[in-house]
Amino acid sequence: MTQVLLSFDEGVPESLVETSPGAMVSSVATERGPALRMEVASGRSPGSVTLKAPDACWDVSDHLYVAVDLRNAGPEETQVSIEVNSQGADEWWNRNEAMTVLLPGESKTVKVLIVRLPLDDDSPLGRYFTGSTGVVGGEYSSGMLGLPGGFTWHWYRIDPARVTQVVVSVGSGVVEIGGVAADGSYDPPTEKALQSGFAPFVDEFGQYRHREWPGKIHSADDLARSRAVEEADLAGTPGVPDRNGYGGWTAGPLLKATGRFYPVKHGGKWWLVDPEGRLFWSHGIDCVGFDHASTRIKGREHYFADLPEEGSPLSQFYQKRDGERYGYSFSQANLWRKYGDGWRAICIDRVHARLRSWGMNTIANWSSPEVYLERRTPYAVDVHYVSRSIEGNEKLPDPFDSGFRGAVRESIGNRRESADDPWCIGYFVDNELGWQQDVATAVQIAKAPPDQPAKRELLADLRAKYATIEALNTAWGADHASWDAFLECREAPDAEKAHDDLAAFFEKFAETYFQVCREEVKAASASLLYLGCRIHQINPLVARVAARYCDVLSLNCYAYDVGRVAIPEGLDVPIIIGEWHFGALDRGPLHPSLRHVQDQSERGVLYKSYLRSALSHPLIVGTHWFQYGDQATTGRDDGENCQVGFIDTCDTPYWETIGACREVGYAMYQHRLRGTR
Repeated sequence: MTQVLLSFDEGVPESLVETSPGAMVSSVATERGPALRMEVASGRSPGSVTLKAPDACWDVSDHLYVAVDLRNAGPEETQVSIEVNSQGADEWWNRNEAMTVLLPGESKTVKVLIVRLPLDDDSPLGRYFTGSTGVVGGEYSSGMLGLPGGFTWHWYRIDPARVTQVVVSVGSGVVEIGGVAADGSYDPPTEKALQSGFAPFVDEFGQYRHREWPGKIHSADDLARSRAVEEADLAGTPGVPDRNGYGGWTAGPLLKATGRFYPVKHGGKWWLVDPEGRLFWSHGIDCVGFDHASTRIKGREHYFADLPEEGSPLSQFYQKRDGERYGYSFSQANLWRKYGDGWRAICIDRVHARLRSWGMNTIANWSSPEVYLERRTPYAVDVHYVSRSIEGNEKLPDPFDSGFRGAVRESIGNRRESADDPWCIGYFVDNELGWQQDVATAVQIAKAPPDQPAKRELLADLRAKYATIEALNTAWGADHASWDAFLECREAPDAEKAHDDLAAFFEKFAETYFQVCREEVKAASASLLYLGCRIHQINPLVARVAARYCDVLSLNCYAYDVGRVAIPEGLDVPIIIGEWHFGALDRGPLHPSLRHVQDQSERGVLYKSYLRSALSHPLIVGTHWFQYGDQATTGRDDGENCQVGFIDTCDTPYWETIGACREVGYAMYQHRLRGTR
């Protein structure tokens, strides 16, 4: 079902077209019909054209996508971004977006997934999936972030009944816009279907029952055929011949061999060097293991068809909590079905063969020790621990707490088998901490309880600077009766007046955190790389402090292109991308991922574009895709049920993604060194 939103057959009123500086727009006749032609000169900032709804807004509520017909009319490859906005909210989240790459002369209809406002809990879908079994108002940390029929949670969302404009942006080149339409059907199950016939909606293999797609598994014979196809592929494509055992580049220059990985700047770009002295760029994947599609069944048993009986061979994949049956690992069950009783050893071997065949060389964060300790593929290790956090910010540890260093040390000690291992690149300590922007964290500390160690450290610094509480009150515009009163105060200070002091303390806070983590990593092994804490919302001050202590600075960058990553100006350190991905709704999973694409073909296009942009960046020494396998149809514990894998729930490879990975991965060293594709 398609709904035409904007056609250029009879021209477009100037009032509905708005261009940015640097973009020139004209009406043209093409073989496909009338179009709007946008030209953006190379070397300038990206140009854009905004196409506005003729009657204030469009209602696309019944559709799944907003689609834009595009053609690259220039002689060079070009990137095109599309953003869709709606009425009613002048907020950062009021947008849906997509990106594509167009080759010279290529035509393509690019579809932007319509991500909606949170569900009404009183809607049929809301009632069915409300509470502990599903989405609560569409919010994160729930049962399922993607629901049958096309509802998906994301921090970017719009009101589909009031779409006001579509913005098409071009980096450089000439692009023709043939029209805008609403496409695909938003078809969540009806209230009648939910009451009778919809459940169970997950089959015995963990797949969504009410839709078909290429490669869907229906039987053990299908699994056997999938296995045979991949084994033939791996035999014919074992890997790249110019790589050593670590995946370093044997055809490239030979540098100093230290027996461990280390960073170096070579030819104006940062690299890693492998233990044998070969240039190494870390092309890897997170969560390598066999439990990627585990999901809670407790309280949701009616979701699932044909759960195994207790005592049957497949019942070994039930998971218990507090002595009760809680979840089920569909991914492990399917590996048993596919490979038999010896599946675990077979699959460990297959992981290493797959990565080499796919052009990858790193087993990245959150991966299984039983896989990486085979010492056949370089790996990175995750370090997590339990210690006191900042009041009101559970995702930020208090490095001034007396137990902080010991907690980090104990967790690192539990990984001692990897500390001196030449196959181990390094340790990530923590993940996506709640650093916040500017001095927001320091404000939280200033209003924390009096026993918060960081607040006591702040108090000591302020007393050293101001000597009297009256001097502090004058500087901050405050009225504390005494230093003890400051310590007891639970009100936020005036962040503008206190900014300089708060910023200075926040820098000290970050310095203390990164210094302790570095010292504990190096205490485990002086040659082990400290890879940082995988910053996902870049606070420039935090990034600069981290760069002083990390051997390699890690950033998690869910963007369509590395060029969108806000790396602080002037920073010259090696950087590794700890997480990125793309996904779609065309192969079973109910949520596409944090960066959606319209189908598997487009997923491959964006994989190549992102990886090439990273290889061309002088600071980036690797990218780690999140993750190895798809998440369960009904979600992990926090609700993520995304198409993020290189393999699906049934261990079937996504061949479009693997083809893209090979195309760039096999030539990545030439691209990195010489800037060629």
